[in-house]
Amino acid sequence: MTAIDEVRSKIEKLDQEIIKLIAERTNLAEEVLESKKKEHRSINDDAQNHVVLERAANFATEKNLDTGAVKEIFEILIRMSIERQHELSGEGNLP
Repeated sequence: MTAIDEVRSKIEKLDQEIIKLIAERTNLAEEVLESKKKEHRSINDDAQNHVVLERAANFATEKNLDTGAVKEIFEILIRMSIERQHELSGEGNLP
């Protein structure tokens, strides 16, 4: 195995771990939805979305990463969670 193959193998393992973490995060949508129902909150919580994006930007800054790109990734993760909550509530992919 060449040096680049070894690095690519490490990247593949990290990619698999990232996917597992995304699935774990998305699966928490059910617990979030149940809590929102009990507290009579709407599925989309703009204030919490802002908190998550700011937290991600701060972590990105600490790791010397492109904060704009990281925020885009987290916008997608938030959207996936919201879509999953809509699905779980029987609303499908409605905005």
